[in-house]
Amino acid sequence: MSDEEIDTSDIPPLSDEFFAKAKLRMPSSLATVAIRVDAETLAWFQSKGEEAEQHMAAALQIYAEAQKNAASLRQSA
Repeated sequence: MSDEEIDTSDIPPLSDEFFAKAKLRMPSSLATVAIRVDAETLAWFQSKGEEAEQHMAAALQIYAEAQKNAASLRQSA
């Protein structure tokens, strides 16, 4: 599936207020690991500047927290 085929019409646009309140959350402790990442994803993170690795770690942490929260909600239902 390409990006153009994804229906995002039900996602509201992010407002300036959202970005004004947004905060970058960085992990408090880090472990060094080697993982395989597709070239396009790596290039995107690297295009964001010198802190690409920190941003990748933060993205993984946010994803893991979201998965934990989703699992908790499923168990509560």
